[in-house]
Amino acid sequence: MIRTVVFAGVLLGFTPIAAAQVTVIGGGLAKDCYQAAKYGLLSSTSAEDTCSRALEHEALNLSNRAATYTNRGVLRMRQGKLDAALADYAASKRISPESGPTWLNEGAAYILQQDYAAAIVSLDRAIELNSSDLYAAYYNRALARERTGDVQGAYYDLVKSKELNPDSPQTDIQLERFTVTTN
Repeated sequence: MIRTVVFAGVLLGFTPIAAAQVTVIGGGLAKDCYQAAKYGLLSSTSAEDTCSRALEHEALNLSNRAATYTNRGVLRMRQGKLDAALADYAASKRISPESGPTWLNEGAAYILQQDYAAAIVSLDRAIELNSSDLYAAYYNRALARERTGDVQGAYYDLVKSKELNPDSPQTDIQLERFTVTTN
């Protein structure tokens, strides 16, 4: 039996999930940066400035430096500063290339730039690294795959995202647009 996935309808709620911040151990500005990225406690510009000051003025170990670049990238991405966010993710990856959340967020930024092939590369790596928000990596890769014409791959990624996070309303909305037929 061959199963075919058929796209039905328009792409709704086309927003990638990019909630993967990286925890900073210790205190100071780097921790404030992390909390701003995670909880949105500061205005966007104040939060970004806090991260920049942490990178410029604090003696951070490599792990916290990489995390702070990723967290600043998240804040910049939320502001629509996609090139700056991608530069932060690249800086983080140079320090800590095995950080799944960095690859996940980079993939989301590429989706927002409509560079779906690059997004898939980043999201594949986030999945390989077993990113902490693995459901988001599958969800985002589904969005990118659909935009490249891989409807079946998009469907199966959404199913995997739903399996990993059954309570995700975004995934439910996306899955409702597909019909699976048997040939």
